[in-house]
Amino acid sequence: MSISISSLTSSLSSLSFSSQISQKPNSFSFPQSKSLSLSLYSRPVRLRVLATVASPVESETQDLKKLVKSRLPGGFAAQTIIGTGRRKCAIARVVLQEGTGKVIINYRDAKEYLQGNPLWLQYVKVPLVTLGYENSYDVFVKAHGGGLSGQAQAISLGIARALLKVSESHRSPLRKEGLLTRDSRIVERKKVGLKKARKAPQFSKR
Repeated sequence: MSISISSLTSSLSSLSFSSQISQKPNSFSFPQSKSLSLSLYSRPVRLRVLATVASPVESETQDLKKLVKSRLPGGFAAQTIIGTGRRKCAIARVVLQEGTGKVIINYRDAKEYLQGNPLWLQYVKVPLVTLGYENSYDVFVKAHGGGLSGQAQAISLGIARALLKVSESHRSPLRKEGLLTRDSRIVERKKVGLKKARKAPQFSKR
């Protein structure tokens, strides 16, 4: 029995406790163990390279912009042969320059801008055809407001007014064709109590 007690005491004395008594009663603070460094395997990053290829329409528009800026130094307001046309809510500023008959509207070809509509293209060409200048002048236009029909008629009036600055003798043939008359017709406003400008609701006697 004595051997077992002595062996127990020796084994207890050999044990070393690393606990430390803190200032607070009934509380023990143990030294923190070293944190294990966990190696996180990062996923491979995939890079996506998006190459934007300019469409033919955009490249053509950029080329026309460069052409207009090179032909019109100082912008539209700095030119001499210029005319302003209006129709409905559309306003068009027109510049004429000697050339081969190109028509550029808002930095786009006239046929593309007016969607190939033969009537709208005819509106644009009538003043030049009347005087025989369809292949003598290049037309540069800035148009805004309204629709394409109104813009085409506004361009026609603007070209006619610009041709007057080329020569005052152009007034008589242009006036004869009615190309110098501002068409003042616009949409009539809606009235109170009516469905539209003049359309009334259906009458019911009872």
